[in-house]
Amino acid sequence: MRKPRPAIGALFFFGTALVLALYFTFAAVQGSFGLFNRVQVQAESSELVQRRDRLQVELSQLQNKTTRLSDDFLDLDLLDERARDVLGLGRPDDVIIR
Repeated sequence: MRKPRPAIGALFFFGTALVLALYFTFAAVQGSFGLFNRVQVQAESSELVQRRDRLQVELSQLQNKTTRLSDDFLDLDLLDERARDVLGLGRPDDVIIR
């Protein structure tokens, strides 16, 4: 009597299918377009949006100061404040506390 041999073709097919399934699962989770990378990109995107918003606020403040110190519209109080701060100037009747 002959002994039944395992079907090598079926084993090869299922082995190949298992290896491919594991490869694609790994690529979907850890690949360059995988889930972990997507979470990292989304976190970086939200940080950049927050930074952009802070820079827009800072830009609008600087534009306001620039407008107030321009030739067309001169704010003397702001000019006095900046001269004191940058140049270290003061009036004779000022009391300077350091």
